[in-house]
Amino acid sequence: MKKAPALMNKRMTCVSLLASALLAVLPGVSQAQAPLQEITYLLPAPGTLPAFGPWMLAQAKGYYKAEGLDVKFVAARGGVDVAKQVGAGNAVIGGAIGDTPIIARAQGIPVKSVAVLGSGSLAQLVSHKDERIESPRELKGKTVTVISYTDTTYYALLGMLSKVGLTKNDVNIQAAGPAGVWQQFAAKKAVAMAGVPDWTATAMEAGAQVDILPADVYFKSMAQAILASDETIQKNPQLIQKLVRATLKGMKDIMVNPKEATIAYVQHVPAHKGKEANIQNVFEMYNKYVYANQKVLGQMDEVRLAELQKFYVSNGVVPKEAAPKDLYTNQFVGGK
Repeated sequence: MKKAPALMNKRMTCVSLLASALLAVLPGVSQAQAPLQEITYLLPAPGTLPAFGPWMLAQAKGYYKAEGLDVKFVAARGGVDVAKQVGAGNAVIGGAIGDTPIIARAQGIPVKSVAVLGSGSLAQLVSHKDERIESPRELKGKTVTVISYTDTTYYALLGMLSKVGLTKNDVNIQAAGPAGVWQQFAAKKAVAMAGVPDWTATAMEAGAQVDILPADVYFKSMAQAILASDETIQKNPQLIQKLVRATLKGMKDIMVNPKEATIAYVQHVPAHKGKEANIQNVFEMYNKYVYANQKVLGQMDEVRLAELQKFYVSNGVVPKEAAPKDLYTNQFVGGK
């Protein structure tokens, strides 16, 4: 009778070992994985635009999922709207431009850039090759299209003009909307446009022969950025780290092999099926003009940001300067 407890313990051990073995080999009874955390990620425009290649690739290749996240992309009405929604807590993360916190902070919106996707400017001055525009100085008295008078590409154009002694009054700047900005240019109703690689590639596809002058040759505007609120950065830095890390992996894929990235991207965004050559051209322009030469992927250049803010203040876009440290943090980049 005294041996019964020992015998019972042995039987329980055997049952436990058998259960563990079954869990290991039978997928149907495997230990339940922690459910993915659902995240709403605000983008400043529809996610189908090639500009959002890094985000779509991060989703397509499972980089967000590997971080335990189920990311849903929702389009807002531009970068400042994204900042407002993120600052109000309606979303934990959003996309904009590295410049956006300058405008947002001036409006009392508590957001920061937590990563910048490239060392270059998203904006380009794109002109017709036969116009031989070698400098913004040669735009005097000529027509240039922009998407709107409140977009960062417009401010980049003003910044370029200021560096050669011109103002908006010296150039016929036409706000043509998201389609008209490149359509009017391609139709030669404008000698140039202040655009982004997506529009440049589309204009080229429509037959335009172009010269491209990156804005940051004259004016150090910025690339796309990831925005988060002060509150989320403070209370949930692990979540921001996961989102930044996954998104930068998507950017890295485009940098390493734009051809392979194009294939994966088009499979994930079938609206571009049959337009692979155009998408690869866009990705290669991002590599050349926007992503390249960033010493640490995602890192904000504080000196550049401070100079950019001075321009916004001097041109009356914002009333006063904020402390640069209030506009960004680099704590989530650098291979952490």
